[in-house]
Amino acid sequence: MGTVKTILVTRLSAMGDVAMTIPVMKQVLEENPEVEIVFVTNLNWGALCAGIPRLHFFPAEVKGIHKGVKGLYRLFREVRTKWRIHAVADLHNVLRSKIIRTFFRFTGTPVAAIDKGRAEKKALTRRENKVLQPLTTTIERYAIVFRQLGLRCQMGQQAVFPRHSLPENVLVVTGPKNGKKWIGVAPFATYREKMYPLEKMEAVLALLAQEPGQQLLLMGGGPQEVTQLTVVAEKLPGAIVVAGRFSLAEEMAIISQLDVMISMDSANMHLASLFGIPAVSVWGATHPFAGFMGYGQSANHVVQIDDLACRPCSVFGNKPCFRGDHACMEWIKPAQIADKVNGVIS
Repeated sequence: MGTVKTILVTRLSAMGDVAMTIPVMKQVLEENPEVEIVFVTNLNWGALCAGIPRLHFFPAEVKGIHKGVKGLYRLFREVRTKWRIHAVADLHNVLRSKIIRTFFRFTGTPVAAIDKGRAEKKALTRRENKVLQPLTTTIERYAIVFRQLGLRCQMGQQAVFPRHSLPENVLVVTGPKNGKKWIGVAPFATYREKMYPLEKMEAVLALLAQEPGQQLLLMGGGPQEVTQLTVVAEKLPGAIVVAGRFSLAEEMAIISQLDVMISMDSANMHLASLFGIPAVSVWGATHPFAGFMGYGQSANHVVQIDDLACRPCSVFGNKPCFRGDHACMEWIKPAQIADKVNGVIS
């Protein structure tokens, strides 16, 4: 083995986007044994990097000590004090990551940045004359950045992590699996346009709860979501709210034990993908064609309305429905989702 090359990778964003970098970085490290990676990302996402040799997590506090240009310069200096950086892979290509890579460029460090394909995404999501075709996936866009730096990276479909055993404090809540089929349910998304209506999701869960030997584990984020899920769980025999009770590492252990995940186009689809857990994903305003499908997930497990001319209307689901009726979600019948889930389990 020659001298070690240290690559700085930046992605300072939401958990789903960061989760999609993990399979790519692991592949790079496997194919390039002389490389180590320093990954600069949100300080809350450290658990995503655990257990991957030669991947060093570096927490960025962009709302704290690394805020603004001054803070980013501090981050640049902190990284350089600890490692000799041979190249920078900017997987985000936003103002913050551009500033960081510019500091490195001034020191003569080679830099490569993601091409997000804005023009073709615009063509995919515009109202008139849509170009409805699959675009380069985000995973592949990440891989291209490493190839531009001269590294080998041919993506496969294999799971990134093995199943994790459940910690004691999790088992107290979930009980042991004991041959039951565990169904993770993550009904929330950042935007309403990406979320299946909760009362309809309740109907899906009522259908699934009728099947013997199936355990529903309800997942979500903030206090408001936990409250909503608690109300849902009270109506369903055997549903357990795991939202808001565990650390990210503990939630990942639970996800690794699932038989199937029900999610929106959201972070939980990407977390399930890291363990090779099939995700039945529900898509409304957004579309798998934009490139954000979970790594290694099957297109057969997607639930969406195909014949709506307005879909997709945005890449991230952050634009209000111009029809005003959210048909892309409202027209999906609960039985469609339940059938897909039962199909995966059987």
